[in-house]
Amino acid sequence: MIALSRLGKQYGRQLLFVDASFQLNPGEKVGLVGPNGAGKTTLFRLIVGEEAPDEGEVSVPRKLTIGYFRQDVEEMSGRSVLDEAIAGSGRVGDLHHELEALQQAMSDPARAEEMDAILARFGEVQEAYDHLGGYALESQAREVLHGLGFEDERIDGDVGALSGGWKMRVAMGRVLLGRPDVLLMDEPTNHLDIESIVWLETFLKTRPGALLMTSHDRQFMNRVVTRIAEIDGGEIVTYSGNYDFYERERQVRETNREAAYARQQAMLAKEQRFIERFSAHAAKAAQVQSRIKALDKIEKIELPKKRQVVRFDFRRPPRSGEEVATLDGVTKSYGRRVLYDSLSFTIRRGERWCVMGKNGAGKTTLLRMVAGVLAPDAGTVRLGASLKLGYFAQQSLDLLDPDRTVWEQIEKDFPRESVGTLRSLLGAFQFSGDEVEKKVRALSGGEKSRLVMARMLLEPPNFLVLDEPTNHLDLATKEMLVQALRDFEGTMLFVSHDRTFLRGLSNRVLELGGETGTDPEPHLYPGSYVEYVERTGHEAPGVHA
Repeated sequence: MIALSRLGKQYGRQLLFVDASFQLNPGEKVGLVGPNGAGKTTLFRLIVGEEAPDEGEVSVPRKLTIGYFRQDVEEMSGRSVLDEAIAGSGRVGDLHHELEALQQAMSDPARAEEMDAILARFGEVQEAYDHLGGYALESQAREVLHGLGFEDERIDGDVGALSGGWKMRVAMGRVLLGRPDVLLMDEPTNHLDIESIVWLETFLKTRPGALLMTSHDRQFMNRVVTRIAEIDGGEIVTYSGNYDFYERERQVRETNREAAYARQQAMLAKEQRFIERFSAHAAKAAQVQSRIKALDKIEKIELPKKRQVVRFDFRRPPRSGEEVATLDGVTKSYGRRVLYDSLSFTIRRGERWCVMGKNGAGKTTLLRMVAGVLAPDAGTVRLGASLKLGYFAQQSLDLLDPDRTVWEQIEKDFPRESVGTLRSLLGAFQFSGDEVEKKVRALSGGEKSRLVMARMLLEPPNFLVLDEPTNHLDLATKEMLVQALRDFEGTMLFVSHDRTFLRGLSNRVLELGGETGTDPEPHLYPGSYVEYVERTGHEAPGVHA
């Protein structure tokens, strides 16, 4: 299907691909992995023809259709969400919009003289539209948009009124509706909640076409892909299996390669000693020359490149009182929508509450009230004694100074800390080398999230309130964070769409809105997220496992 042969590609001094080859076969579901900057996005661009290789060949059959979901979304306005989604569904989408334009033309008195031509064209377009299944398109579009978290009111509303994250969902819906032969997806879960992620898993597993995707969601990769392609040191190495299989197999290959390297080094050292010992002996000259020639022909084994994962020993937070936060008779509404009606709820020391609920159930509102950012309409929110609260939300990124470098920011925040401590902290959050000299304004969303989290956890609070802390974090940073917080001795209240985070950290579950998302009574589960899934039969409200 798609074949990349002996690729060479570099930007300045940075080598991305060196004699790399890869093939994507019909119907295959492949996960693309590799460290940041390895060339994953460049590979997508090579496939769609936005870039050309310096060497080698990219072979794509002429009639093959490719859908590409990327992180940079173009401007959207002037249409409903539904029409914007349909617009990207290839030929059938074009016909849909031409039919709409022709219907308007037929009702325009100013175009009465053109009516015969308009009617003739309408008949042609209608026949082609029907042949391609166009009349089922609107219901399919609504089904996809519902799966991505849109309610009917939003589907029929102006796409221009949406936030950037919701426009990303529209862009994804547009690509999915196009039903391409090959789907390229760059971090599709970044802007989705857990309900939409679970829906997307099912959609991608059951669609017939091929898929090549990147994702920082381990569970998502495990459930969708059956093969992993890793970009490593300029090569593309494939593994037959899901992400967990890839990690195990990669470790086996690394261990075997290290053993082979050690054996070869021992053999080379032995041969070198012979050559040095007998190089001056005329009787051994032929043997010496023979061994020198043999050594020149040996292909040298290189040690596998180790992924640098810096561990940081986070400090112990001060001990809080037994009752960390108490909500008593809390009521909160937005217009006619009542989120909380006399909610009473207590968080005790050592508890780690994950908050579940559909879009609009009030998850972020609850966290903002507990953090003191938002006042309830009625009732009280009391924080306990000896409490040091740390609140992380996407708005926290605005607290960084855009004119400082990463290093200047962290040095300003902790002027009494040693250089070694600060470098270790930044290294744990994937800032090393020249990256610490980057200006904050030049950082990506994920980099800013990592920096904010690093600042929060050097002197950890004893009560962490976290709203989607893993957004944009890569797998290595995410798993380091889960490991660090697993040993955290304080209390947590958090919202997350990442099931690795939910499974690894929660010991209590608060479900808002129930199955329908409108149940006024919250459900409290006194066990972990794993136990919640076993007990309810769903991974998120309304989405069955």
